[in-house]
Amino acid sequence: MSQPSAADRTTVLGSVLSHFVLVLAVIFALYPILWVVALAFSAGESPDLGPIPLPVDFSLEHVESVALRTNEAGEWLFARQLANSLIVAIVTSLFAVAIATPAAYALSRFTFVGKQLSLGAMLATQMFPGVAAAIPLYLMMDAVGLIDTRTGLVLVYATSAVPFAIFQLRSAFDAIPRDLEEAAMVDGATRFGAFVRVVLPTVRPALAITFLFAFMTAWNEFILAATFLNREQNYTLPVVLQRYVGEHSAQWGDFAAGAILVSVPVMALFYWLQRNLVGGLTAGGVKG
Repeated sequence: MSQPSAADRTTVLGSVLSHFVLVLAVIFALYPILWVVALAFSAGESPDLGPIPLPVDFSLEHVESVALRTNEAGEWLFARQLANSLIVAIVTSLFAVAIATPAAYALSRFTFVGKQLSLGAMLATQMFPGVAAAIPLYLMMDAVGLIDTRTGLVLVYATSAVPFAIFQLRSAFDAIPRDLEEAAMVDGATRFGAFVRVVLPTVRPALAITFLFAFMTAWNEFILAATFLNREQNYTLPVVLQRYVGEHSAQWGDFAAGAILVSVPVMALFYWLQRNLVGGLTAGGVKG
C-alpha cells in the first residue's frame, strides 16, 4: 500500500484545521443563544445554570408570562404589541421598496440636473444615526398629531429606510445591461413595459434583500420607538423587552422568553426569502 504524499498530508491537515476553526466559530456564536434558551425554559428567575447552559426544571412559565400577558382591561397585550411590530415593519419595508425602486432606476438609467447632488444628500443622511434626528422628528410628528401612532413610527423609520433602499437597488440596476431593455423596446415595449417585464424580474433578489434589511431595521429598532410611543398597547416588541430589565431588578427569564418570541418572525422571513439572499447580497457586485 502506497504511503500518502506530503501534499496529501498537508491537504488533510488543512481540512482538519479549517473544520476545527469552523466548529469553534459555531460554538462561539451559539453559546449566548443557548443561555437565552436555558433561561427562557427554566423555572424561576435565577436558575443555577452550569458552564453548559441547559434548562433547569423545564418550564413554560416565562413563555406563558410574556405571551399571555393582559392589561387591567383584559386586553391581550402581547398580541397587540406583536401586531404593532409586524404592521410597522412590513409597511415600512413596502414603503421603502415602493419609493426606492423607481427612484433607484431613474438614478441608474437617466442623467438629469441635480443627480449627483441628490446622491450626495442621501448619502449624508446615512452618515448620522437615526437618534440624531429624534428631536426634530418628534416636533414634526407632534405638530401633525402622529405621536404615539403606528403611522408616525412608519414615517420616522422611512426617513432612513428609503435612502438605504435607493442605494441598494441602484447598484442592482447598474448591474443589468441596458441591452436587455433596448431589445425589449425594439420589440415594441415601452420604457415602462421594459422596466416592468424585463428589469423588475431580474432584480427580484435585490428587492427581496432590500425588503428584508428594511424589515429587520424597523423590527429591531428601540430608541425611536421608545421616544415616540407612550401607551403600553402601542409599544413595539423591542420596547416591551426593555421593560423586563429595570434599574433595580431584572426579569431575566421573561426577557429571554420574549427575545425568543421576538426572533421567530424574523427567522420565518429569513426562511421564506432564503433563495433570494445570496443573489440579493451580491447584486451590483459586478457590472457587465
